[in-house]
Amino acid sequence: MNKNLTVDLAVPTGSLEAYISAAAQIPMLGVEEERDLATRLRNEGDLNAARQLVMSHLRFVIHVAKGYSGYGLAQADLIQEGNIGLMKAVKRFDPSHNVRLVSFAVHWIRAEMHEYILRNWRVVKLATTKAQRKLFFNLRKSKKRLGWFTQSEVEHVARELGVPEATVRQMEERMSGQDTAFDGYGTDDDSDFRPAPAGYLQDMSMEPAAQLEAENQEAHNNNLLAGALNDLDDRSQDIVKSRWLSEKKATLHDLANKYGVSAERIRQLEANAMKKMKGTMVA
Repeated sequence: MNKNLTVDLAVPTGSLEAYISAAAQIPMLGVEEERDLATRLRNEGDLNAARQLVMSHLRFVIHVAKGYSGYGLAQADLIQEGNIGLMKAVKRFDPSHNVRLVSFAVHWIRAEMHEYILRNWRVVKLATTKAQRKLFFNLRKSKKRLGWFTQSEVEHVARELGVPEATVRQMEERMSGQDTAFDGYGTDDDSDFRPAPAGYLQDMSMEPAAQLEAENQEAHNNNLLAGALNDLDDRSQDIVKSRWLSEKKATLHDLANKYGVSAERIRQLEANAMKKMKGTMVA
């Protein structure tokens, strides 16, 4: 066992540069050292072994994070997400498969970074389907020049990634757009003025037709609710009204004391009543 790994492996977190420098100084594990630590973790639940496995691979997480620097996100955040993936990989790593941890962990590290990028790259989520997620991380490297794809380039990317051509076009449009603040950017420079959506998007909620439709829908829902309540027996009606329709809502124990049954029985009656009402209202 490498004795250097038995010392305190604390990594400074005050600055990114200090963290990267400290991570680079942690010794890498040999094949036998890695297998021994992974075996101790898997068979004995040795948390110190898990810690050494994680710490010795921090430099690799940093290396992977640098590959995603073009998305405009803080590298420290990407590294943090990658470390989460690394820890998940260490937990699931099986040394009996004769595969190095770094080869196994790279998929978990990238998965966590991908999730973080998709959540934070834009306010509006760009990639929702599996095909869109694949395109998101491959579209940039597929472009050979600036500007929009030609039809031949669209066909090539679609064929290489196994997605429809329409999906390539759609993702290109999404990634070319920019987030826009709804209320504007708060600049006092008239030369930099850009109209905000709040200034020109229509609010249809106060239109007479929209208001009438909303009122009719509310009245319809109230009628359905009243009809569903009337189909219940008196005790079930009282339970639903006391639990959901009164300003001062009763507890299960309040109703249990009122009817001389257990609170669990009141809960069952309430659940049965709600189920019956739902069936009546959607019928």
